[in-house]
Amino acid sequence: MSTPRTTEASVNGRPRSLAGVPAHTTALDWLRDLGLTGCKEGCAEGECGACAVVVARPATTGDDTTEWVSINACLIPALSLDGQEVLTAEGLGTPEHLHPVQREMALRGGSQCGYCTPGFVCAMAAEFYRAGRAPAPGADRHDAEPEHVPAMHGPNGFDLHALSGNLCRCTGYRPIRDAAYALGEPDADDPIAARRTAAPPAARPAEHTVDGATYVRPADLAGTLRLLHDHPDARLVAGSTDWGVEVNLRGARATYVVGIERIPELRELTVDDDAYTLGAALTLTELERRLGGAIPLLDEVFEQFASRLIRNGATLGGNLGTASPIGDTPPALLALDAALVLASSGGEREVRLADYFTGYRQSVKRPDELIKTIRIPLPVAPVTAFHKIAKRRFDDISGVAVAYAMRMGPDRSVESIFIGLGGVAATPIRALAAERALAGRPWTREVVAAAAEEMAGAGTPMSDHRASEAYRIAMLRNSLPKFFAETTEGASHE
Repeated sequence: MSTPRTTEASVNGRPRSLAGVPAHTTALDWLRDLGLTGCKEGCAEGECGACAVVVARPATTGDDTTEWVSINACLIPALSLDGQEVLTAEGLGTPEHLHPVQREMALRGGSQCGYCTPGFVCAMAAEFYRAGRAPAPGADRHDAEPEHVPAMHGPNGFDLHALSGNLCRCTGYRPIRDAAYALGEPDADDPIAARRTAAPPAARPAEHTVDGATYVRPADLAGTLRLLHDHPDARLVAGSTDWGVEVNLRGARATYVVGIERIPELRELTVDDDAYTLGAALTLTELERRLGGAIPLLDEVFEQFASRLIRNGATLGGNLGTASPIGDTPPALLALDAALVLASSGGEREVRLADYFTGYRQSVKRPDELIKTIRIPLPVAPVTAFHKIAKRRFDDISGVAVAYAMRMGPDRSVESIFIGLGGVAATPIRALAAERALAGRPWTREVVAAAAEEMAGAGTPMSDHRASEAYRIAMLRNSLPKFFAETTEGASHE
């Protein structure tokens, strides 16, 4: 007779039981119930970073090693950590033996009230251990105003985007940035650094039922599709960056939750002569690093999509599955003429993204289907841009989003152009009238000005707390001339 498997996660190197934890309980609440109160709730929607923790995940290099990744504990179900490894601020160091990140934060005055500090420390620690982070040639890591290094990067290779999802209301960001830029490399005997060379924790199948609600992690795609066939009302969860907000702020509950973030068939990335095929459960950070700049338009989106904490969990499948009109990736994927492969127990079908959305948060996807992959046809248009209009530079939802993918002829005429729009209708849409006004025409200021008027009439903009109808129309009208200006100086064309 087999022995039942223990339901637990490793937290700061100690096994912690998950038995009896309800499906809707967040990792944040579970950790705090364990007495690990450095992990805090600030916003309950993944915008402040006070809840940040570090988890062990498969490295993006694909070589069966481990990467330490920071995520928002307030969003993910605690049960998704079954069999996984978690570090909180308490597990990085002690008052007697501070972790290098904690030491630099203390030395440089990176904390006042301290509420946000554990989250900053965890996000900073994940970047501290990022493979490939290295000082710029000839740079002094103690130089707080570095030269000869990329924007948003310190002389020690620290990427400040790692902290874009962490907010501090009293300390000010300069001393926190100084602490980040002062970090060296992990010591040779650092056990957290050494953990990276071993295999990541397996995503073992699991099923937990508490108080009438069930959380399931299937072993493979076939098992997932059988569950969807039997439970068409099931809630699919990957990074939980959307569903987690519903649970926290609106008290949403589901009786059947299916965790798909580690399903192997949903995490593949392939390229052939015709298309890039992107697994729907790959996180945006994984896509960014594995694509390595091969699709420049997506690179522009990734940098502006929420924060690194969110991108470490959010997926293309989730962003498209919600069918939200203000998601950042749909406009770019519309401009790239992407298609979705929808899978069910009865088979697969491919749907162009332009035909996928049917209404506000509605799509052609059936309840028994999931998004398996996103296909981006090749060759990718060489002239692209993404304009996100929002109230904050990072970590914000767009009022208007515009994506361009254009091909130009040797005579500087527009051979083809696809324009994706978000935030101006009940669904993401293409700016078809503006595309028609540009296709086959010379790329001149006069032609662009006429097409901009067509852009201004796209969609059905409305007024809400993010932007007024008039402002959205003005942003649509101004975006195309901005794209023209960006492409007339030093642009390369095919």
